[in-house]
Amino acid sequence: MVDICGNEDDFATHGLRAFNHIFQDIVRPVRSGALRADPGPEGKVTVLVGGGSGHYPTFCGFVGPGFADAVVMGGIFASPSIQAVAEIGRLAHRGGGIVMGFGNYAGDNLNFGIAAERLRAEGIDTRIVVTTDDVASAPPEDRARRRGVAGDIIVFKIMGAAADAGYDIDAVEAVSRKANDHTRSFGIAFDGCALPGEAEKIFSVPEGRMALGLGIHGEPGIEERALATPDAIAAELYQRVMAECPSQARRLAVLLNGAGATATEELFVLWNELESLFERDGITLIAPLVGSYATSLDMYGCSLTITWLDDELERFWRAPVNAPVLCRHAVKGDWVPASRQEIAVRPVDYAPAGTPLGAKSGKCIARAMARLSHTMAENEAMLGRIDAIAGDGDHGQGMARGARAAARAADLAMAAGGGARTVMEAAADAWGDRAGGTSGALWGEALFAFARHLDNHSAIDARQVVDGIVAAAQRIRDIGKAEPGDKTLVDALVPFVACLQDRTEEDTPGTKTFGPVWRKAVAEAHRGAEATKAFAARKGRAKTHGDHSMGYPDPGALSFALAMDSLTELVGGLD
Repeated sequence: MVDICGNEDDFATHGLRAFNHIFQDIVRPVRSGALRADPGPEGKVTVLVGGGSGHYPTFCGFVGPGFADAVVMGGIFASPSIQAVAEIGRLAHRGGGIVMGFGNYAGDNLNFGIAAERLRAEGIDTRIVVTTDDVASAPPEDRARRRGVAGDIIVFKIMGAAADAGYDIDAVEAVSRKANDHTRSFGIAFDGCALPGEAEKIFSVPEGRMALGLGIHGEPGIEERALATPDAIAAELYQRVMAECPSQARRLAVLLNGAGATATEELFVLWNELESLFERDGITLIAPLVGSYATSLDMYGCSLTITWLDDELERFWRAPVNAPVLCRHAVKGDWVPASRQEIAVRPVDYAPAGTPLGAKSGKCIARAMARLSHTMAENEAMLGRIDAIAGDGDHGQGMARGARAAARAADLAMAAGGGARTVMEAAADAWGDRAGGTSGALWGEALFAFARHLDNHSAIDARQVVDGIVAAAQRIRDIGKAEPGDKTLVDALVPFVACLQDRTEEDTPGTKTFGPVWRKAVAEAHRGAEATKAFAARKGRAKTHGDHSMGYPDPGALSFALAMDSLTELVGGLD
């Protein structure tokens, strides 16, 4: 839903005015559009593109050297008027004729078509190239009926580069039509979009579902399915666009496009899956693009576009460009898949256990990390929900991610023959590195402090565990600067440590009483976490609106109590 709107009748015009002002080093404002601030030489072919607003950076973002000479914009999802197209064509014309580019929609065909007739009648040679890249909108034998979607970016970039290279109007038209003939797109939507001023979306996709083949204005798709995993979504997109790619085509321009509400990070996740498919099939990618280039206001979805390249198309796709949507020097060299890139990694040298007892202790630490990982995974969603009340909602994910990494690192260190200290240090570094954020730093440093009270040759005993936990607690307090009552993990940590210290000091050395002691300490940790319901947060991100967290436990305190609880069986039998 468009919340920053004002008068919906002015939404598109206000947006265009702001665009022209922001990019005044590249564009010059005209009514209903923009021209290049630095027009090309006299006699060059003029590239004029356009269509409805609501798709930014399509179409106004295309204006600039190496791309279009001018753009004409209509209202939201509406074709620009005949008068606007013709007038901007006249203003932009440099003497070499005009090639107009737009998507295959009824209003655009009508208005651009009539404007072209008027310009021809005035003696200006005007050609039309209509993009028809959407494979979902018509079968291959009826390609002329297909919609133009994100393929506009590649087709119009090639068109503009050809015009800037000095091609005459016949050649610009020909290379542009070839680019369109070689371009295919397919999109998936996870939710619809709303017009400015409207409370309801044009269409909606049920939660947990995805719609295949929808157009960029909400035009009907071809089917609806259950929401799939990234690899399955990538495979669907890939199969749809590659189905019509000639088998001999081995060099492609590729665009993974976001529909408006899709985070670029989500597209990156999807790209990882797509990349392996292109590499599997021996495809060389030329200057691939990932981002939101052809949007539909706040639509949530994505599309994949490919253009198979010959030498001519590749030269113009690689050509330098300076436009709001795309700014780069001439692209040199080929894209290298991630699997063939060398990443510098320092080899890990694990200190081995000095004795069989040391190796056994290393396995014990690895089992502890596995249990922590299992517990954090089980409670990830719950911890995230609590954290979202007055924080950013990432605590569950961070703890689960850190614990998983720690468990993997511990297993590797154990397999390499590491003792308790070696395995714990490997787990500590992995937790801090992968979890990120405050909790990642606290847990990573705490485990590292704990490791200093272990060794690689002896069995782990209760005294080592208590001393390690005391050191870990002190490290957390030193770097976190939190005190009891601040609503942090310290509220569970302090009573847990105090109980361990009190009980173990009372016990007779050599008696197996650590299990009851640990269980009592865990109970104190849970009581400490429960008590944070009465506090307002005074530390971390939650402190700025800590009152919102009243009545809910601190997620850090709760995750600590759960973590210690999960280790009860493992540590209970220690001497």
